[in-house]
Amino acid sequence: MSSTGTGQARTRFAFLGLPLLGAVGAIGAWWGATIVFDIRSFFLPSPPQIVDRFLEQPEYLMREAWATLVGTLAGYGIAVVFALILALVLAAAPALERATLPLLITLNSVPKVAIAPLLVLWLGYGPKPKIFLAALICFFPLVVSAMSGLASTPTELTELARSLSASWWRTYRKFRIPWALPQIFVGLKVAISLAPIGAVVAEVYNPDRGLGAVVALSTASADTPLAFAAIALLALLSVALYYLVVAVETLLLPWARDTTG
Repeated sequence: MSSTGTGQARTRFAFLGLPLLGAVGAIGAWWGATIVFDIRSFFLPSPPQIVDRFLEQPEYLMREAWATLVGTLAGYGIAVVFALILALVLAAAPALERATLPLLITLNSVPKVAIAPLLVLWLGYGPKPKIFLAALICFFPLVVSAMSGLASTPTELTELARSLSASWWRTYRKFRIPWALPQIFVGLKVAISLAPIGAVVAEVYNPDRGLGAVVALSTASADTPLAFAAIALLALLSVALYYLVVAVETLLLPWARDTTG
């Protein structure tokens, strides 16, 4: 095998093999602990018990997972659009940034769990509180990462744009936004891992649809294996969304790893 093929195999193993190996090890340790310490399923079900519980109601759990996915992606998409627009505005107006950033930090410091019941009161039952909370929890990391990327443009590039008499928008489109994309994707990856948390918190307080509702209702009925089945689905959903964003980054920015590294 050539050195190129060996390097590609190592890269694939590092990207897919190592995370899979870590997951298998964690599940094995969990399973072993339930056997060694004879833990009752009421407190901590074993992985086979969780799988069996999932197989008893697969359609129900997948339907609720879809409801969580839709709310998560809707909130994430809304946050991305508004956060990037705000980041562009603040990066172009330093005075406005200094006036607005403390307010954003203050709003972000408010625990999202504390406002979840208020969102149900303000927005009513249904998907709206879930979408709003998912967007809210994503918003600040997206704004900060985009502003950081836009502010990191090298002086040489801005001077080049000025020497070419480029307009404000042309400078951003040709120089600042492309340079900021790796940092923006850092925020996108952080936000996509946070969005399901916001959606599930809202579902727990409004147990109508979604995996959060399954966890809340199954815990109330002492059905711990079903709660863990929903949690496992949520974990798989979060991991899949994260690696989807990573795949988009790799496709659009093959040079991003070298830039951020």
